[in-house]
Amino acid sequence: MIRFLKIIFLLIFLSSNAFAGSDGDLELSKKSKSTKDCFEPLNRATFALNQGLDKAILKPVAKGYRSLPAPIKKGTGNVLSNLSTLITIPNNVLQGDIKLAAINTGRLVVNTTLGILGIFDPASEMGFPKYVKEDYGQTLGAWGVGPGCYLVLPVLGPSSIRDTAGMFINVMGGDPYYNISVNGNNEYLDGKLFAATKMLSGVEFRANNIESLDNLEKNSVDFYASVRSLYTQDRENKIKNIERGSIEVIYKEDGDWEEIDTK
Repeated sequence: MIRFLKIIFLLIFLSSNAFAGSDGDLELSKKSKSTKDCFEPLNRATFALNQGLDKAILKPVAKGYRSLPAPIKKGTGNVLSNLSTLITIPNNVLQGDIKLAAINTGRLVVNTTLGILGIFDPASEMGFPKYVKEDYGQTLGAWGVGPGCYLVLPVLGPSSIRDTAGMFINVMGGDPYYNISVNGNNEYLDGKLFAATKMLSGVEFRANNIESLDNLEKNSVDFYASVRSLYTQDRENKIKNIERGSIEVIYKEDGDWEEIDTK
């Protein structure tokens, strides 16, 4: 409860104060809901660094992951999705969608117990609605906070001032993942395990999008600008709860970009 109250306090503070910059640029961004690339030279340098890391490390690891048996990959994806509901549920509440929070709580309980810690997804088989992830950046956006300036974070990839603040809230609110043990005790996972799940999420996403990302890079006149555009469109769609069309985005963190489709 204390952790949840801390998160609410941080959200209120950030939504009322954090984006009112002295030069008015961020306040203008709040009103127009547009994302300005205020730090483009630095962002491009960081983007190049991330691309180098992707080619040297992430892509080869993703190819190895891709060769695993299908049941292992499906079970891994189910576990990661189940864990993500622990971030989605409080954001459902903060956005005022109590009914959806209750549904996702039921999904979490069913998949954690009958689904053996989320390895299986019996909730979907029982008719639960399609799961849609929410995060603190989306909550800030739903509360009327504009994206601020576009940012490219080392390793983590595309973001914005608002979405980076959402990540900060997630960290300051305490460990977001906890284990519901067979004895009924809720025990928070340590930071190392949380980081491991996020890295695995990135590997899974990359493995699902090797060809799509290669095609996007090959066919883009400016790959950096293409990624920036796709990210900002996707975040706005998620905040407005718009059903995604043919253009989806890349990279993965608490923003949880979905699989891209370049067709």
